[in-house]
Amino acid sequence: MQHTIESQESGTRIDVIIARITGASRSLVSDAIKRGDVRVNGETVKPSHPAELGDTVTFEIQQRPKLEVLPESIEIPILFEDDDLLVIDKPAGMVTHPAPGATSGTLVNALLAHVGKLPVAQRLSGDHDTALRAGLVHRLDRDTSGLLVVAKNDEALTKLGKAMMRRHITREYLGLIHGIPEHTRGMLDGPIGRDPHNRLKYTIVDGGKPAITHYEIREPLIKAAELTFRLETGRTHQIRVHMAALGYPIVNDPVYGKTEPRFMLPGQALHAWRLSFWHPRNNAKMSFETEPPAEYIAAKELLRTPQ
Repeated sequence: MQHTIESQESGTRIDVIIARITGASRSLVSDAIKRGDVRVNGETVKPSHPAELGDTVTFEIQQRPKLEVLPESIEIPILFEDDDLLVIDKPAGMVTHPAPGATSGTLVNALLAHVGKLPVAQRLSGDHDTALRAGLVHRLDRDTSGLLVVAKNDEALTKLGKAMMRRHITREYLGLIHGIPEHTRGMLDGPIGRDPHNRLKYTIVDGGKPAITHYEIREPLIKAAELTFRLETGRTHQIRVHMAALGYPIVNDPVYGKTEPRFMLPGQALHAWRLSFWHPRNNAKMSFETEPPAEYIAAKELLRTPQ
């Protein structure tokens, strides 16, 4: 396809323009740009390239094959359930929602078997990726354990989604880190985006999405510490990126630190410990707390022991 940039589009990122024209997701457009399937005046560009009046844009967007999301009978720890929502204690090692390369065994597969139909965010109802995240108000990394709230109907999803955007849902984490920060508590404020050198990682970058993490030392260990974290925002890998940038990576983090065979953890030592929000129907205050899994507790004990 071909498109000529008009005056109202001048200065807009090229990936935004193509997504608007085609209706494809930004991630799909970004993949096409990186493959060289998008050219501006015959030249390859970056997704952030600003369009100029009169530019000729040629592009071909290859739709990803749709993933079928099937119910699967998988036992999941449910701390609370009513007609509107569930609160789950997700095990470490469980993927939250299906994606290419992980189409089964996810939390969404288990939820579909338990609940049946799950709601999809209306503002993104045409986005297949959103359908894969049906019912999820927020997410956890595969190897992060702990609390998640899941909506069971459209009204609950809409209200809880707005509460998340307005920072009315409080999430606190426990995490083990290498090293002991100089200050007992602090705030990390660094915008997060894709690492330009590694698509599997995120990093603090100019122009990234705002990200704020509050931390406090819960227990000093031997050349390590247990911290509590409170998130103001919910960026992918947020705590892991911020702590690695500060020089105190999460213990056993395979992406932003290093794994160690002495720990029995499947990945990073991070646990979503506390969750609180107002119920979307009756506005009652809901608060939950869950202890970390045995593997986390064993890792903490090892960090108390001189090597």
